[in-house]
Formats: sequence, C-alpha cells, structure tokens
Amino acid sequence: MSFLGICKLSLDSMLKSGDKSFYYSFDGSTNGTETDPGSVIRSGREILLQAFNWESHKHDWWRNLERKVPDIAKSGFTSAWLPPATQSLASEGYLPQNLYSLNSSYGSEHLLKALLQKMKQYNVRAMADIVINHRVGTTRGHGGMYNRYDGIPLSWSEHAVTSCTGGLGNRSTGDNFHGVPNLDHSQHFVRKDIIGWLQWLRNSVGFQDFRFDFAKGYAAKYVKEYIDEAKPIFSVGEYWDTCNYGPHSPRLEYNQDSHRQRIISWIDNAGQLSTAFDFTTKGILQEAVKGELWRLRDPQGKPPGVMGWWPSRAVTFIDNHDTGSTQAHWPFPSSHIMEGYTYILTHPGIPTVFYDHFYDWGGSMHDQIVKLIDIRRSQDIHSRTSVKILEAQPNLYSAIIGEKVCMKIGDGSWCPAGREWTLATSGDRYAVWQK
Repeated sequence: MSFLGICKLSLDSMLKSGDKSFYYSFDGSTNGTETDPGSVIRSGREILLQAFNWESHKHDWWRNLERKVPDIAKSGFTSAWLPPATQSLASEGYLPQNLYSLNSSYGSEHLLKALLQKMKQYNVRAMADIVINHRVGTTRGHGGMYNRYDGIPLSWSEHAVTSCTGGLGNRSTGDNFHGVPNLDHSQHFVRKDIIGWLQWLRNSVGFQDFRFDFAKGYAAKYVKEYIDEAKPIFSVGEYWDTCNYGPHSPRLEYNQDSHRQRIISWIDNAGQLSTAFDFTTKGILQEAVKGELWRLRDPQGKPPGVMGWWPSRAVTFIDNHDTGSTQAHWPFPSSHIMEGYTYILTHPGIPTVFYDHFYDWGGSMHDQIVKLIDIRRSQDIHSRTSVKILEAQPNLYSAIIGEKVCMKIGDGSWCPAGREWTLATSGDRYAVWQK
C-alpha cells in the first residue's frame, strides 16, 4: 500500500469518531495509537463496486466492464473489485493454477489490460481478487495427488502444500479449503514467490487494490507481510465466519459480539493494514429488515456489526458472488434490497455495492443507489462518521449520521423533527433527509 507512515490518534479523537480500535485491540494494547496503512484508510471515503457475479465468466466480461467504466466512475465508485484474473481450472477463477497467465474465462490478457487502462483513465482503482489459500497442481506427486507445480511459473514441489491437504509441508495455519492443495504460507519460498507475484500484479499489470480470498485459510500475519511488500493502495479480507445462532434453533442471536470480535482480531493480526468484510452487519441486517429492526442497536446503543466497533476497517455489503447471484448461499431478502443499501450507504464503514443490484435489477434500482451515493458524498459521510440511533423498533429504524443526514428504514411512519430537514430521497420502506 502506499503506506504513508503511522497515524497517531488521540483518545479523544478516537472516542469522538466511534473508532474503537483503542478498546478492542487483539493484543490488549492501550497506548492509544494505531498503525494506519495509508491515506485511503485515513480518508475513509471509499465506495466499492463488486464488478462481477458467479456467471460473469460466460459474458465476455472484460469487454463488458470496459463499456461500463464511465458509468462506474460517474456513479461515485472509487474502486471496482474484479474477478480472479489468472488461469484457473474452474471458470469462475477460484481454482488457480498458473498464476502468471492472465488469459482466463473472463477474457484475454490484452482485454484485461485495456480494461485496467480505461479504469485508470477514469480514476477508478482496480481491485485484484487474490486467491492464495490454495492452488491446483499440474502433476501427481506425494500420495498420487496433484500437488506438484511442474512446467509453469512458480514450479513448486509438494513441500509448498500443507500436510493436512496431501502435501509435504507443515500443518495449515488456518482452516482447510477442502478438495484442492492448500498452500503452506509458513514456507519462506512460498511467501517469497507470492510476494513476487503480488508485486507483479501491482506494479506491472496495473491492479491497485487487493481482496484476499478465503482469509480464514492462513494466518493473518502473512497478509500483513504481503501488504507490506506489495503495497496495495487498499486491501480487504474475506474473513467469513458463521454468525452466532441459538443452540437448538436456526434463529440468529441478538448478541453477535464474539462474531465481530473474531473479524476484528483478524484485522489486528494483519497489522491493521487491511480492512475486512463486515459479515456481522450483513447477518444482522438481513434478519432485521424482516421485521426485527430492533437488532440494529447493540446493548451499548451502537451499530451491532464490525461497523459499530471499528468502522474504519469495516467493509459493509448486502450480497456478493457467494451469498447472492446464482449461488445464493446466504442471500439478502430480495424485497428489502433498498433498505439494506440505505443503511450501509448512509452509515459509517466502507460500503460495497453488488454488480447484480446495480446493473441487472433494473434502471430504477441503479438510480436509487446512485442517489444514495450522491448523498453520502455531498454530505461527506465517511468511514468514521458518528451515528446517533433514534429508533430501533420491530418495524422502524432511524438514525442521524454526522450533523447533516437523517434516515429511516422499515414500515413504521417517521420523520425528523425540525424545519431544517428536507427529504433527499425516498422509496419503498426507506427515506433519507439532509440539512
């Protein structure tokens, strides 16, 4: 990342901003300082677009996106997360093999570089999907498994693969991704080669931001090393952990503190250099909009996700290629999508918009989302903007964000008191006012 040194925050400023890294640091440090990875995180004004879905590989994707770059930029997005750009055994890109081949099912290397050049021209950063937990081998090795990488760049032996997934390396430092060889990041030669590849993506190919796939699969300290060495402008990790549910029912528990603490601990162990997707907020929000909006205020009166504890590192989202799209592993309720975007686009944290909602669900939704982005930008809502929750009832949630924005979602009737507020935008079960 173009890391611009260490930003020292006073306790007073951290309390005012609501950024609780002071309290929730994994190592228990209370010196009131944090290592800030650069101007982008300090600014907190990022708005991300996930620029693909699970079926994108079928649709000449690099050309499709190149046509949309002007609209992506005009809409206010600062970074677009692209699908894995390297050669993969699975068309979606998540079973990589030859990391240095940029000819994928999404298009050729030539088309990818044309897209990246167009994005640079329009000042939209390109986020690379970094799949380094696992890698498919080219030849059989130890145990008769495809755990050797002969004949392609980064031609590793079985010692690059963890012993728990059929290799001759050490045990994994995280969870296993079953079915393919998992990389042993504890091996120096593996990290050295990964760093070289990340630096190539960053400095030669033209990617500026990184998204770390399956970040539970290897120790966060390695993410810190990779960011330190490759210096992406912005990074986000996919630390997808299961929310807390009742022991004898599928009902989501009200208190998700231990869930968000696990994500925060990952961020801390990554040297606080990376943000993380706020799966806690997604899990709570998609239950809340079904008539349980009381869930959106935690026992301390704050937002209940990672956003409520460490907003400058919380990347909020409604759906992605795994939770939504044709996979639909954990989809947001389709009739409440705009309530979800009203929440994340008016609140602190770093919001992400999903391609499907923005481009495939009709021009009306596209324009409604753009209007919310316009409000966020014009009223200077950023990742650390304060939140004052006014109502958190079953059918009504309302809050004042910063000094100039007020919002509500849900069926309940509500509007802010005072003539200084004017309606900025509204729709089915949502409204936003500004001064």
